[in-house]
Amino acid sequence: MNQNNFENMIPVDGHDGWYRDPSSNAIVNANQSEYDKYMASYNRRKQEKIDKEALQTEVSELKSEMSDIKALLLTLVQNQDKHHDN
Repeated sequence: MNQNNFENMIPVDGHDGWYRDPSSNAIVNANQSEYDKYMASYNRRKQEKIDKEALQTEVSELKSEMSDIKALLLTLVQNQDKHHDN
């Protein structure tokens, strides 16, 4: 936003670069560096959530594979016991 866009806006006390839009009553942050920091933080949190979900999926898959391996091992042991009994 350029400075002309803020001519009709009301500065917010105690917050540099913040303006209130009188028509919508919305607060607008005109400070680009603060906005950039916010977006970087937002994107970092979003990526952390994606990473966490990927790890949860991977752990679930590993648990399932371990269960399969355990079942196969039990079958092998049972088959070995049957062969030794004969």
